Amino acid sequence: MNNAVIECQDLGRRFDDGGGAVEVLQGVSLRVMPGETVAVTGASGSGKSTLLHLLGGLDQASRGRVFLEGHALGQMKDAERARMRNRLLGFVYQFHHLLPEFSALENVAMPLLIGGCRAAEAKARSAAMLERIGLAERMLHRPAELSGGERQRVAIARALVTAPRCLLADEPTGNLDHANARLVGDLLLELCAERNAALVVVTHDPGVASRMQKCFVLDGGRLTQTGV
Repeated sequence: MNNAVIECQDLGRRFDDGGGAVEVLQGVSLRVMPGETVAVTGASGSGKSTLLHLLGGLDQASRGRVFLEGHALGQMKDAERARMRNRLLGFVYQFHHLLPEFSALENVAMPLLIGGCRAAEAKARSAAMLERIGLAERMLHRPAELSGGERQRVAIARALVTAPRCLLADEPTGNLDHANARLVGDLLLELCAERNAALVVVTHDPGVASRMQKCFVLDGGRLTQTGV
């Protein structure tokens, strides 16, 4: 029985750069189980973010298949794929992408409101998440009034407030100093463990990669597990 949260099989992605086709991913296969933590490393331009976008249903593969809890993303209509993505996945990026005109609380509540949650419930759940990450006293501050580390913690709270089955993180510590990078890494692992959510993190940081249960390197379009 296949209990993977995310799985891709023989995944390929080809781009036309004007001078011909460039195959960024070649036959990539990966299975991520509930609660599992996975790092994907590799040189800049190796296709790490492309892989993450394909796993998250934000881009379409040139070949191969992606499954979310056994459901093939490529066979879904756009609206159905968006619903599946919003229900099962959370996303964190190197830059927080918080809405500047809204408070931390309002930013965290946004995916709940989009998903149809009542305003009072969304506010309560968002406040609880911000308290959990140590920002209870900052929840009414706007992003410009928060430090870089605080903004990234708010972005993590926003990604996890919907209780996704898997969190996809693209260089989540890449824009932070060492102390804040460590804090954000701790938070990602703690929150995912508490919720039995899987974590797939693309990173250049060997310290972050070493803390994951599995580590893969993407090179020449192919994904290889390291340390096995």
